[in-house]
Amino acid sequence: MAGHSKWSKIKRQKGANDAKRGKMFTKLGNNIAVAAKASGDPDMNPDLAMAIQQAKDANMPNNNIEKAIKRGTGELGGGPIEEIRYEGYGPSGVAVIVECATDNRNRTSADVRNAFTKNGGNMAETGAVAYQFEHKGVIEVKKTGDDDADQLVAIEAGADDIIDEDDIWVVQTDMKQLHTVREALTKVDLEVKSAKLEYVPNNTVEIDEDKSDKVIKLMDALEDIDDVSETYTNFDIV
Repeated sequence: MAGHSKWSKIKRQKGANDAKRGKMFTKLGNNIAVAAKASGDPDMNPDLAMAIQQAKDANMPNNNIEKAIKRGTGELGGGPIEEIRYEGYGPSGVAVIVECATDNRNRTSADVRNAFTKNGGNMAETGAVAYQFEHKGVIEVKKTGDDDADQLVAIEAGADDIIDEDDIWVVQTDMKQLHTVREALTKVDLEVKSAKLEYVPNNTVEIDEDKSDKVIKLMDALEDIDDVSETYTNFDIV
């Protein structure tokens, strides 16, 4: 089994409450706009198709999705959205990757740097952290109650790894096979909760529970930045 950070599980357990729904839709809309730069047709653009599906999984209104696509294709005007990835280290030396979608690189860079500095971390050069992760497709599937059958279906669909997390399976795939594997799982009536590309750590760093609060505080600060799309880290709580 590849390294699997606790952060993705913690984020899922936090959930998306109503107060944060607007911010969540902003992040999803930015992701759609970035993907739509290549093409506004999801049938011809698998990255856009996945971004739209992720938004639908979060119950984002169709009107918002359509506006985000038009923003990406330039039909609505405004500044272009670009993707930026930042890397750094947090408390206890944990590795951190921050993915952003922004129309103002200087603003986003300052916000991310400030979050690191105020929460016991520091920014790193591009590539200093990313080598510790692998870019993979990650699909969360609700368990049916028949574990053997679930895992067999996932393997036949093309899963590289299957991780047991409470009431879901975390299915990891080659990044180029994410859409194909998701469709295969859906066709056999498994409930797919989410499907997206993630940076999965090759190995995890074990930290004591009393130190984990500092790391989570940093990750929360990064998540609260409007331009931040996703955050990844490699800690594991022992």
